[in-house]
Amino acid sequence: MMKFTQFKKWFSVMAFAVTALFVTQTVRAETSPYVLMQQASDKLFADIKNNQEKIKKDPNYLRTIVRNDLLPYVQVNYAGSLVLGSHFKSTTPEQREKFFKAFSDFIEQAYAQVLTAYTDQNIQIEPAKEVGDKNLVSIRVNIMQNGGQAPIKLDFKWRKNSKTGEWQAYDMVAEGVSMVVTKQNEWSGILRQQGIEALTAQIQKSAAAPVTLSK
Repeated sequence: MMKFTQFKKWFSVMAFAVTALFVTQTVRAETSPYVLMQQASDKLFADIKNNQEKIKKDPNYLRTIVRNDLLPYVQVNYAGSLVLGSHFKSTTPEQREKFFKAFSDFIEQAYAQVLTAYTDQNIQIEPAKEVGDKNLVSIRVNIMQNGGQAPIKLDFKWRKNSKTGEWQAYDMVAEGVSMVVTKQNEWSGILRQQGIEALTAQIQKSAAAPVTLSK
């Protein structure tokens, strides 16, 4: 079992990887999630490479990249609903709207921070498969490591919107650990004891933290 400090380091690597895979220039209903993932990798890293000087002067510019290139193509509300779990039904629409906004800002800040550790890793996406009439797809991705280390194996969860037909990413699983389930477990205590408004305030505080470059 991984120690907590090891898990934090591992989670940061996973979070960095997911940002490279959830962004694309155009999301069309007929586009395969496999195609979107390949486009995602190309788009995100091109944006980072082309804006290095701006990022060095203002690391928070990474939030702009995440906001523009990532968030429109992630099912934030769906992922947030899964995080709330059984607590979802006990909240009001207004409370959920504020929570989803805070959750979106939290994702923006968290991924922008992790992107400061970009070191030009190579990403290999599994060959495309027939999607057919499926509305949930899991796609394996290997993050190639330097120094001959074994690749990190990830499974990304994609969901087809029943109304729009668009594919969007909502979760990532690495070594059997789901990001959605991780946050659900981490936040269940405050939800149970203090409610969604207290959790929203806590998330808003975390989301407001500035992005800082690694030294």
